Amino acid sequence: MTTIIIDAHCHAWRHWPYQPAVPDPLSRARAERLLWEMDQAGVAKAVLICAGIDHNPDNSEYNSACAQSSGGRLLAFPDVDCRWQSSHHTPGADQRLRAVVQHLNPIGFTHYLHEDHDPSWLLSPDGLAFFATASELRLIVSLACGARQMPTVTALANRFADTPFLIHHLGRVKAAPMDDDGLRLLLAAASSPNIHVKLSGFGYALEAGWDFPCTPTRPLVQALYEHFGAARLCWGSDYPVSQRYMTYRQTLDIVRTHCSSFIDAPEMQLVLGGNMQAMLAERKLPADTPS
Repeated sequence: MTTIIIDAHCHAWRHWPYQPAVPDPLSRARAERLLWEMDQAGVAKAVLICAGIDHNPDNSEYNSACAQSSGGRLLAFPDVDCRWQSSHHTPGADQRLRAVVQHLNPIGFTHYLHEDHDPSWLLSPDGLAFFATASELRLIVSLACGARQMPTVTALANRFADTPFLIHHLGRVKAAPMDDDGLRLLLAAASSPNIHVKLSGFGYALEAGWDFPCTPTRPLVQALYEHFGAARLCWGSDYPVSQRYMTYRQTLDIVRTHCSSFIDAPEMQLVLGGNMQAMLAERKLPADTPS
């Protein structure tokens, strides 16, 4: 039995948002290129993690339009009150989230924290109202945070036990040398059954980027597997940002091939798409919403 492969974390932008400048800034990060890469790698669906950075303030709208024209292959998670937005952690976040959902009708959303900042806003009255709205609307929360913010994230997840929280990029734990304190805090979050971790952003865990297959990250992935279990891990490419470190197919093979020594085939099917497929099926898909 072959399980559908779903990319749980990738991006698309109208304009390439990073330095150094590239010769093709208006095409390098477009959704059309992502879909081509997915076709070559046998990836059926992908979740677009929106980030309205640099020249892309309308990234949520762009990604939502791409999703609508993709025949169900793409799903957009708009960014709401992320760290680059002036509204970040200001009063009214719950109403802004509600407005985004009314406008774009997503199945989930993205929220980026400043990874080196105090995360206590998450448990403040405004923060709790924000995530209570997410819970009410049955949204998946895609959360960018640092490992040292995980105790607060865990307390938040425990308050909203029916809401899935997907933590970006291996929890941003450094693997070479291993950040033991960060890893301990990340693994402790496994006590909350609604916290999931994306096996994505491998390049961030290493000092040297182009080091495929990023062998020093393997103990980190194995620790995540042993604590969270295969059922709470989701593969993600972080394309096109990951092109700094590896090809699209390599973002898949770094998990599918190089972690197969401790993740068996049935569990690997969960990690590569089964878990994300089940999570999406549990929420109300945009296509299911009456017009």
